[in-house]
Amino acid sequence: MSFIRNILKNSRSQEDGNFFLQLQQTLGFKPKKKNLYRKAFTHRSMNIKDEKGNPINYERLEFVGDAMLGSVIASYLYGEVPHGDEGYLTKMRSKVVSREHLNELGKELNLIDLVISRIPKDNFGDNIHGNLFEALVGAIYLDKGYKFCESFIYKRVINPHVDIEKLEGKVISYKSLLIEWCQKEKKTFDYEIYEDTGNDALKHFAVKLSIDGKVVSKGRATSKKKAEEKASKRAFFAFQTQMAKHS
Repeated sequence: MSFIRNILKNSRSQEDGNFFLQLQQTLGFKPKKKNLYRKAFTHRSMNIKDEKGNPINYERLEFVGDAMLGSVIASYLYGEVPHGDEGYLTKMRSKVVSREHLNELGKELNLIDLVISRIPKDNFGDNIHGNLFEALVGAIYLDKGYKFCESFIYKRVINPHVDIEKLEGKVISYKSLLIEWCQKEKKTFDYEIYEDTGNDALKHFAVKLSIDGKVVSKGRATSKKKAEEKASKRAFFAFQTQMAKHS
């Protein structure tokens, strides 16, 4: 039995070594509190608990990382755009830390390769990439402190990706934009979920967007929110000229 235990122990040790080697190559520094990074890449489907019965997964670290990103980005924008009022700064920060952008950052670092889960990686939606990125930022903050984490965010987020002029013109929610226009122009609008007949492995939702009683666009995605956004984006481009005239 001791022979088998030693084999299992050595196997786990080798697995840990590979994990932290890959992580170090991704991050460019050596983690100190290794348990934090293990937690940052453990999905809740593993159903692991510590000795006090608390769940071990990345969700709490995701919360910390979200706060850190918001804090550092807010400070950067405050210094970089002295003319921006509170509403402007809030909107710009939302664009930098949008779910879409965080997903792109997670994909850029191939964080999905490090995740430990009972769910096949092909079955995850896009948001897993952004969730892991936030959890990683949370782990870095708790491991290395504020200044080190701030430097990481500058290196991975602000310096390569934050362009104030481009961000000002970036739309983060076509649905919000379209609803605002409809309300301003006193047009009725309706998002209707209808039966999806696709044969995809992942469940999809289909949406019809009607304006003034006429179907103007459709969207299909893995969530209702995404399907509505897709339909809104198509409608936005269809009505772009009219919207520009009345903006």
